[in-house]
Amino acid sequence: MVEPRHPQLSVVRQCALIGISRSAFYGPRGGESPLNLALMKLIDAQFMETPWYGSRQMARHLRRQGYAVGRKRIRRLMGRMGLAAVYQQPRTTVPHPEHRKWPYLAQ
Repeated sequence: MVEPRHPQLSVVRQCALIGISRSAFYGPRGGESPLNLALMKLIDAQFMETPWYGSRQMARHLRRQGYAVGRKRIRRLMGRMGLAAVYQQPRTTVPHPEHRKWPYLAQ
């Protein structure tokens, strides 16, 4: 329905007239590469054994296995898989239950 080389109407205008977004005209986003899918399998297998591994340790583990990967790539793949390292989070804003709460006087 959209003609990319239309002499009078741009692709943006044609998409607006039809009622679709311009990105929908250009097609769906490509999936992950086969190498990324293989890396995701390795990340998943290692994460089952060591759930405390974050992106840095996971990248180091994969580099020891011979894959030339960077931390940012592993971080993106782990985020896409919904994996996050399991560790104690800081609880700096939780007050002690027996601590007295003072009124705020600066108004």
